[in-house]
Amino acid sequence: MKKMILAIAILLTTAVAYTQTPTWANQISCVLYSHCTSCHNPNGLAPFSLLSYTDAYNKRIAIVNSVSSGKMPPYLPDLSYSRFAHERVLSSEEITLISAWVSGGAPSGDTTQAPATPVYSTTEEITSPDLVGRMPTFTVPNIGGDLYQAFIVTNPSPTVQYITEMEVVPGNRNIVHHVLVFQDTTNVPVANDSAYAGPGYVSFGGIGSNKAQLISAWVPGSGVYSLPSGMGIRLAAGARIVIQVHYPLGSGGQVDSTKLNIKFSPTTLRNVSIAPILNSGNITNGPFAIPANSVKTFYSQYTVPANVTVVSVAPHAHLINTKFEVFGVTPANDTLRFIRINDWDFHWQGAQNFQKPIKVPTGTVLHGIAVYDNTPNNPHHPNPSNPQLVTQGEATSDEMMLIYFGYLLYQNGDENIIVDTSSHLAHYLDCEPEALVSGVNDAVTDLPRLTVAPNPFEEALVCTVNDLEAGSLVEIFDMLGRKVFEKRMETSQLNIETNDWKSGVYILKYGREVRRVVKK
Repeated sequence: MKKMILAIAILLTTAVAYTQTPTWANQISCVLYSHCTSCHNPNGLAPFSLLSYTDAYNKRIAIVNSVSSGKMPPYLPDLSYSRFAHERVLSSEEITLISAWVSGGAPSGDTTQAPATPVYSTTEEITSPDLVGRMPTFTVPNIGGDLYQAFIVTNPSPTVQYITEMEVVPGNRNIVHHVLVFQDTTNVPVANDSAYAGPGYVSFGGIGSNKAQLISAWVPGSGVYSLPSGMGIRLAAGARIVIQVHYPLGSGGQVDSTKLNIKFSPTTLRNVSIAPILNSGNITNGPFAIPANSVKTFYSQYTVPANVTVVSVAPHAHLINTKFEVFGVTPANDTLRFIRINDWDFHWQGAQNFQKPIKVPTGTVLHGIAVYDNTPNNPHHPNPSNPQLVTQGEATSDEMMLIYFGYLLYQNGDENIIVDTSSHLAHYLDCEPEALVSGVNDAVTDLPRLTVAPNPFEEALVCTVNDLEAGSLVEIFDMLGRKVFEKRMETSQLNIETNDWKSGVYILKYGREVRRVVKK
């Protein structure tokens, strides 16, 4: 499978203006390949593909309406409140670009000049996992209600290992409501599994062992859960990985085979714990119940007993919830903003990693605020014509208030760790600067010629620059903004092995963070 590099030399900061109608070939394809086609492809989660000009043209009105309203790409956090690594958003320039394309008649341009079409043979993001754990093929029985089924998905690991990335891949997204991933060092799961006739065993509220530790979760909208450099989730020697899958009412007769993709570190790392520190059990204005035709706001609090470092946050609720806000107040009366979601959508929730880990001092009071709308005005209400009392529960028709934190004991300098240097991939990608960029400093004329060959490439590529400044950094990112390669150039040519890279489009960034110009 072939890959393609879009090269970027960091040289010149510019204002963006559109001097002519954008075309699909020269501009729009880049935006769609960067932000949309990981879902909008024949094997993706979205209901239609956007890989070709015809695809995009036929959906042009829906595209411009969705991106202008902020509906697409689907991303819940309010970025005016806090910022996260690998934010799934379009820049204002990209939205303007799409609008200009549609209003200008959505021309195709010279399709021979378009980037190579990405190839998506799978919806999985971790394509070279160190461990794959798949549950047995399971047919959901007709039980007339929600089912919580636990499955042992791996054998015991012989040594302690540290998980750096984990991905839950639902086998049947139509029926998998959520997945909790545990590690357990007892024989309880094995005994329970043996006692149950069929794959897995029924287990409500966990996996049946009081020694089980939550290590990850999947809810609609989740992607890969990854840890910052030097940190990982400790998988104990001999621990079994067990998943609990929630199948909602109406799943009977359907088949599922959910799996895990896991990457391990070859070295010992600092252990990150994941727990719902704020939840309906520590609300200050309970009980946790939302009467029919009412809107209720609940407040939860927790006082942090030690200096900790928070690397991620993940609010969780169901269909009645509409808003979340999570923050901390330190003993010095400083406010730590974790996340705010102004328009909750059950289908696009998930864990958010911070651009930099956040130090939370001893004595900080964590606050969680969640709003629930049990009226017909809630567009996500499961039964708007006949609202009923909603209380705590695991079923989709019930509600929850859980705010998970990924955290570990603080070490000096944690807050300076950079997880993601860019808040948005568009910092690295402008599709056709010769046509789009104005305001360039005319004094800057001696621009470097950066080439990569072959392009598209398969097993390797060579990066060459004509006027090397020794030590200039080469970074390569995938279309989700994750860094896959980094090295400083000490000579004018750099050989890069790419045999294990996933097929698709990549972004190469070269130079100094001062000014930039972009070339394809």
